[in-house]
Amino acid sequence: MTYVPKGSAADGPYALAIDPKRAGWSYSQLRVVELEPGGTHSFTTGESEWIVLPLTGGCTVQTADGIIELLGRDSVFSGVSDFAYVPRDARIQIASGAGGRFALAGAKCERRLPARYGSAPEVPVENRGSGGCAREVRGFAAADAFDCDRLIAVEVITPGGNWSSYPPHKHDEHRPGIEAELEEIYYFEIEAHGDREGFGYQRVSPSREGGTDILAEVRTGDAVLVPDGWHGPSVAQPGHAMYYLNVMAGPGQEREWRICFHPDHTEGYR
Repeated sequence: MTYVPKGSAADGPYALAIDPKRAGWSYSQLRVVELEPGGTHSFTTGESEWIVLPLTGGCTVQTADGIIELLGRDSVFSGVSDFAYVPRDARIQIASGAGGRFALAGAKCERRLPARYGSAPEVPVENRGSGGCAREVRGFAAADAFDCDRLIAVEVITPGGNWSSYPPHKHDEHRPGIEAELEEIYYFEIEAHGDREGFGYQRVSPSREGGTDILAEVRTGDAVLVPDGWHGPSVAQPGHAMYYLNVMAGPGQEREWRICFHPDHTEGYR
């Protein structure tokens, strides 16, 4: 299953729950939990490290070492959020006075790092591309921005009508200094206007015989899994900005994001 429509991977308290077993791989995982005002959610981290990222609303994250307060945000389109890193082998409680929706981006890992607060002003924001390929990349847990053991996670905002994840690229082979092997999850939200919901498209094409081949129409709450293949473009409907959260992890000894661009797509900013 590479295209995951909203609700098809719900599990208990989670509107979306993608773990390595469900994905058919070894490391990357993502959960989305929705809390009513005054709601709480507790979970054990197990063999994985996690980042609690507010999508809408704020919350507190309680760990054995104390409480991390997250201001959060009104929506993913309103700006960068603060976040909390929580380690493996821990018991965590999320509580939200006003309610909200929260992403739990995770990766199976070996090292147990300390719980930490990630400040919104310290998140690197890059305006990548130009013209019809312009987009905003928020590297809150990029490999060179925030210390994790294996987890890499970023957010991307693509203006309506634009392409992102372009040129198509891949990271499904271990080639030292050139390409890193990373499993990737795309989680989407599309800007709505009143009762008009938007949509977008996500392409993944084979990088090898029998590889992943999908063109999916995506809407808020959908996800796409990328175990291999050239991924991109991500296309936003005109008039409706597209948000996606990328969650990545892999088996490499170094935590690094190294990609290879499709040789047939050389135009445009990378």
